[in-house]
Amino acid sequence: MADAAQGLSPYDAGRLAGAVLDQVGTVVVGKRDALELVLAGILAGGHVLLEDLPGLGKTLTARCFAQALGLDFRRLQFTPDLLPADVTGSFLYDQRKGDFAFRAGPVFTNMLLADEINRTPPKTQSALLEAMQEKQVSVEGVTYRLDPPFHVLATANPIEYEGTYPLPEAQLDRFLLRVSFGYPTAEEEWDIMRRRMSRRQEEAQLAPVVDSATLLAMQAALEQVVVEDSIGRYIVALTSATREHASALVGSSPRGSLALLLLARARAVMAGRDFVVPEDVKDVAVPALAHRITLKPEMWLRKVDPQFVVQEVLSAVPAPASGAMPTYARHE
Repeated sequence: MADAAQGLSPYDAGRLAGAVLDQVGTVVVGKRDALELVLAGILAGGHVLLEDLPGLGKTLTARCFAQALGLDFRRLQFTPDLLPADVTGSFLYDQRKGDFAFRAGPVFTNMLLADEINRTPPKTQSALLEAMQEKQVSVEGVTYRLDPPFHVLATANPIEYEGTYPLPEAQLDRFLLRVSFGYPTAEEEWDIMRRRMSRRQEEAQLAPVVDSATLLAMQAALEQVVVEDSIGRYIVALTSATREHASALVGSSPRGSLALLLLARARAVMAGRDFVVPEDVKDVAVPALAHRITLKPEMWLRKVDPQFVVQEVLSAVPAPASGAMPTYARHE
């Protein structure tokens, strides 16, 4: 796979992305839209926050993507007694050598599942900040680089607050997007049960569609995707409008604009295009911007949420016109 990964075009990257989604979709049933958003975040080189109720497939999704993408995968269960060294690693005394040796923590992987990240104190949550932003960790004054690709898929329960530590805005901003799955339909839930009986074991094993080198080439292919000035200004207008919205105390930072740009490029590639259209931006606006908005305190009493703010902004800001644009046939 590594040889074929050299110099991928956006079209080739899109075909491979479709194959990865098809593979993951054999296990994660009825969540194609959410899976596309997660993969868009990975293709854009970012980290994804999976925020939803327990039992809706967040952990399963992370494991399946790691398998389909051929990535080394580790799961770290965040608990109130977890220490920063449990994430990054620490120096231990080696009696045979008479010196301290570094023992790498679970963050040294390609895909880290930070399970229930809001159950650990801020000091431990912040241990991920340097790794997520700089792709490195520093321990006792020594810096260790993380081998690419590196992605954090974190899970959080949005309704259970007892014994939890909400993520501060600075760390929320490090996640490229936030995705929710929602309950399956009755037919989808029966399909989940039927597939479980068919495989006759609890764990689902997926064959890799690509490897880490191919994923890096797919990510590099996004840089070839053209973004017209009108689209770029549309992205800036959307982000700026969140700062001026009457319900927002703090709107999205320019990092939100960059997130929209990266995710729109990923959506274009997954749709078989090497250029971005306004619909790509609209598709990712809510997951890319909602978690970057802080509402005025009184808005919670009115049951206004950040998603509503982004949807209102999308309705208010005029999108540039897009003409007829050809696409290639997606991988089936």
